[in-house]
Amino acid sequence: MEKVVIIIPTYNEIENIESLLAKIIALNLPNLTVLIVDDNSPDGTGDWVESRTKEDMRIKLLRRPRKLGLGKAYVAGFKYALENGYDLVFEMDGDHSHSPGEVPGMLEKAKTHDLVIGSRYLTGVNVINWPFSRLLISLGANLYTRLITRLPVQDCTSGFKCFRRSVLEGLNLDNISSDGYSFQIEMTYKAWRRDFRIIEHPIIFVDRAKGTSKLNIRVMWEAVWVVWKLRLLSLIHQLKS
Repeated sequence: MEKVVIIIPTYNEIENIESLLAKIIALNLPNLTVLIVDDNSPDGTGDWVESRTKEDMRIKLLRRPRKLGLGKAYVAGFKYALENGYDLVFEMDGDHSHSPGEVPGMLEKAKTHDLVIGSRYLTGVNVINWPFSRLLISLGANLYTRLITRLPVQDCTSGFKCFRRSVLEGLNLDNISSDGYSFQIEMTYKAWRRDFRIIEHPIIFVDRAKGTSKLNIRVMWEAVWVVWKLRLLSLIHQLKS
């Protein structure tokens, strides 16, 4: 039986984490662990999770000293997963925007694929409660990414993924330095360039009802130049080969 870990980065998610963990644990999936990577949340998210780790061995906590960025949080979680022998590694947001109910379907697809992407745009636009401006930014970012990189994925910026450990072992995690949107693009692009088997799984994305979004202008601008960086690096590699 393959070991599964769901990595959830948190920063001030005390209003969401209790109910989210309850939904994940209620799936009652065998060999499932939930790893919370907390950036020293001032609202006590990390302290609450630590108390739960003493009651339920399926819940683990990785504390970081301060807010260091989403990408670095996931890389820390990926390294933990590899060091502790997990076979399937999920990314999931901590704000209920990703439904735990999709995990079994993504696990089924992971039997025959290396990377399963929870896609908001595979079967149309499946987003609920986003302002129209935010939706336009997301759609534009995905179109922009596909045009520049030729990445054959409808939802390049999705933060709901399931990796086989072979993908994480095949990428140099220390070279993953981007954050937010661009982190998701970089991970998917590099997996695609290394010929890992990628499939999208349709999901419905629901905007957070509690807490505050971590998206900011810096994260969006980073995504603008990261896609060009990835494309140029691939062209240089092609010229050398």
